[in-house]
Amino acid sequence: MTGPVRLGPRSLAALLLVSAVGVAAVGWPFIAPPSSRIASHAQDAPWLFAGLLVLLVAVLAAAIAESGLGPKAVAMLGVLAATGAALRPVGAGTAGIEPMFFLMVLSGRVLGPGFGFTLGSLTMFASALLTGGVGPWLPFQMLAMGWFTMGAGLLPGPERLRGRGELALLAVYGFVAAFAYGTVVDLAGWPLLSGTASNIAFDPDAGPAANLARFLAYSLATAMGWNLGRALCTVVLTLALGPALLRALRRATRRAAFETAVTFDRPGA
Repeated sequence: MTGPVRLGPRSLAALLLVSAVGVAAVGWPFIAPPSSRIASHAQDAPWLFAGLLVLLVAVLAAAIAESGLGPKAVAMLGVLAATGAALRPVGAGTAGIEPMFFLMVLSGRVLGPGFGFTLGSLTMFASALLTGGVGPWLPFQMLAMGWFTMGAGLLPGPERLRGRGELALLAVYGFVAAFAYGTVVDLAGWPLLSGTASNIAFDPDAGPAANLARFLAYSLATAMGWNLGRALCTVVLTLALGPALLRALRRATRRAAFETAVTFDRPGA
């Protein structure tokens, strides 16, 4: 039976590097000193975007080199990214109804964390091009979706757990991770409110604890409904379409010969 694409040393190193960059990029309001005068991500986003693309290529290249992925596997990555991008505008983001999230959960489960991270990030990039959603927020959405898909690949029992137990695990993960995705995206946009007089905006003169309280209030007031809708949509689609899609993805990975070494027999051997 073909399992998820395993992480090798280079893939793991690339993933850790891009994740460290991402954590610093979204978490700076809680670690930067008040005297730093950092007020927004607007000027840093283009540089982060360029650096993220380089790191994504490094993750994919390492996964291909270490796992022996062939052109069929890379083509599968493209097909899934295009499918996820096409699913994103289906609900137009209304009340958080975004069908692409359930596809990322199931794909990450089958393909593994390294391939899943690359798939999630590329899917978000492709969907932004499709919907015209390119802006300073895009690199943070790509990071959040990469982590979202990677997390599904890190769930236990990828080669043993099947049936209702696996579906329940994926549904619970999708529900919780949908809120985590929303939190990361909120963190990217929240500092942009620093110029307002709101008591939930980022205050560069306040300490980490005070800003954390402000952010929690901001998230509850502005994003809770969207996050809940996204989480419920992911759970419903995972339970309804999960069995058929998991079988299709696993069948496709077998045909793509994931992690299958190519050997040649000598004539007369």
